[in-house]
Amino acid sequence: MALAVVLVLIALGAVAFHFASPWQPTAIASNWQSMDEALRLTMVITGVAFVALHLFVAYAVVRYRHRAGHRASLEHGNRRLEWWLIGITTLGIIGLLAPGLTVYARLIDAPPDARVFEVMGQQWQWHYRLPGADGRLGAADVRFIAAANPFGIDPEDPYGQDDVLVDGQELHLPVGIPARAQLRAQDVLHDFYVPQFRTRMNMVPGMVTHFWFTPERTGRYEVLCAQLCGVGHSNMRSWVVIDEPGAYGAWLAHQPTFGGGPAVPGGAGRAAGAGQASSAGQGGAGSAAGPGGSAGPTGPPGPAGSSGGGGMAGKAGTAGAAGAAGTAGMAGAIGAGGTAGTQGVPGGPAEPGKAGRLLAQAKGCTACHSVDGSRGVGPSWKGLYGKSEVLQGGATVHVDEAYLRQSIAAPQAAIVQGYAPVMPPVQLSAAEQAALVDYIKTLR
Repeated sequence: MALAVVLVLIALGAVAFHFASPWQPTAIASNWQSMDEALRLTMVITGVAFVALHLFVAYAVVRYRHRAGHRASLEHGNRRLEWWLIGITTLGIIGLLAPGLTVYARLIDAPPDARVFEVMGQQWQWHYRLPGADGRLGAADVRFIAAANPFGIDPEDPYGQDDVLVDGQELHLPVGIPARAQLRAQDVLHDFYVPQFRTRMNMVPGMVTHFWFTPERTGRYEVLCAQLCGVGHSNMRSWVVIDEPGAYGAWLAHQPTFGGGPAVPGGAGRAAGAGQASSAGQGGAGSAAGPGGSAGPTGPPGPAGSSGGGGMAGKAGTAGAAGAAGTAGMAGAIGAGGTAGTQGVPGGPAEPGKAGRLLAQAKGCTACHSVDGSRGVGPSWKGLYGKSEVLQGGATVHVDEAYLRQSIAAPQAAIVQGYAPVMPPVQLSAAEQAALVDYIKTLR
């Protein structure tokens, strides 16, 4: 009898906890209400089965308990009961599978007017690319992946020159306009997931996957990786900001392009059909030399390192090893003689600090060090060079090239007051350090 009571209490307690639980879905911010409906149907079907089975077992424990003078009778087969069980189970499985398959079929079938944006997953950071004024993404291939070119954009493809490379870990999209997410992974499995959009999709090295949604509420929403991708998985986060069209255009105008210069408002992400990058061999770690020496020889990208902040310059991300991705490739992209000029940088005309900007994006530095003066995990790079900073302990330091190089190689040596000492050493070549320092100098 005690067992029967426990089973009944478990069933009733589970139902009560479901309705009283503080863990409820976040407010939806996209057009995918059907995702919530499919989930609710799944909860109803599995909840009814859970309660029914517990109550049945409790009934059987009481009804068929041992009693003196009673013996069980043996009965072989019951076709009527078997047909009932088969029918109920079949309906339950159809109820679980059909809504999900229907919603998934719609999820990957983007409308023709959807604006495309590309997401590249890399341990443990996100990279975002938007089409430029021509409304289409340039071709990309793993042969061109390097520290200065994390997307592997073909430097000889004219359609890639105006591609918008989002500066930092914050992607903006206009409200009310369908958006098509084109997903790639550079190293291991990732999963692009924004809970408020009710959409997610695996990102597989060597493949291009996609889904679409229409953002219906302005706001700032956190991006999570929903696949265990290594020791820094839990910190692989960024943001999607849904703007009114005017605010989106203003943000877009300040984003750099692959070929150099700011983006052209109104051109990015014109249509999904025109925005698809070449999928041949996308996603893996690049190793071949770029054509004509424009991209430089690239080494395979190493892990994208670890938690930034604390030190002045350097990369951000999550806990893990601070691998120097594609060191040889970056040295080739920076140019001969180890200078931080723009010769040899893939992607069009010269731009002061371009090699360093691309390196900072590839390494995820801007996830912790902002370039607009806003406070982050680490000090902002805007206006950093040439100023004086107060360190922990009260000492003052003048931010010059020597200090920036020290902060990259040994960030724990001099921590700026008010910031946690969480940034690990970053393994960069002398040419890469020079490129990064030159880029910081341009941020006035």
